[in-house]
Order: sequence, then C-alpha cells, then structure tokens
Amino acid sequence: MAYLIDGNNFIGYSSPSDLKDPKSRYDLVSKLLIFQRFKRTKIFLVFDGLLDPNLITEELQKKSFSVIYPPPGEDADIVIKKIISKQTDFRRFYVVSSDREIKHFAKAKGAKSLSCKEFDKKLKTTLKAYKKSLETKKKTISLSPLEVNQWLKIFKNKK
Repeated sequence: MAYLIDGNNFIGYSSPSDLKDPKSRYDLVSKLLIFQRFKRTKIFLVFDGLLDPNLITEELQKKSFSVIYPPPGEDADIVIKKIISKQTDFRRFYVVSSDREIKHFAKAKGAKSLSCKEFDKKLKTTLKAYKKSLETKKKTISLSPLEVNQWLKIFKNKK
C-alpha cells in the first residue's frame, strides 16, 4: 500500500494556523514515519515551497518514505500529477488531498483518493494504536512476597 500526500494541503486541513510554521512540517513527518512503520506502507509526501535540507536527509529518503519538493518553477500539484501518471498499479495506491483538481486527476487516472479529513482519522487511529502497543510492551516486574522479604532482610542487615 502506498500513500501520496499533498503535504501543504494536509497541514492546511489539520492545523491551518500552522501552515507557515516550518515546525508543522516536522511534526507531520514524525507522525507519518510512525504511521509508515506501523502500517508497513510507502509514503510519498510532497510539499510546496523551498527545499528544507533537514527534511531531505538519507533517513527520510528511503524506498518506503520520501519527502519531495518541486523543482524551481513548479508547484506540488504538478509533482503530484507526475507521480500519479507514472503509477501502473492503483489497487493499493491512495492520493491524500482535499484539492478538487488533484482528486479529479487521481480519479481519472484510476487512483483512489482520500480527503484530508479521511486520512486524518486514519492517521490518528494508527497513532493511538501505536501508543497502545508501546504501553503493552512495557514490562512491569513485580516481586513475589518471598523476594520482597529477602530484599528487606538484606537492607536491614546493612544498617
């Protein structure tokens, strides 16, 4: 399964006041990295604007996760359309955007589209499941009454 995400469009939906804040991109990338690992899927995240070198690291440019910026003179919509056009198998390929033009283009090519609202629900559900899985992994070690008594004897003798 793969998700092609219109990054600015998604941030504009999920936290419109943070659209100009570069931190919002880092927050989105960190959430999507968890989503990608937990769901074992591919993520193509396309942002408008100038390239951010902190988001183009080797760690973030793997086969399963890519942050993409348009070349000078292009915008994210053009890049998204090019990526959609290159796809050959749309059975498990989702385009995430609430931009009507992108959604119509994806549909015309045979790709499934998810609105930002639909994907936001999916993302939040996955992040909750991830947090819950971390909680269940925490091991609690409880001592038996015999062990407690043994430790008490040891520490009493140290005085």
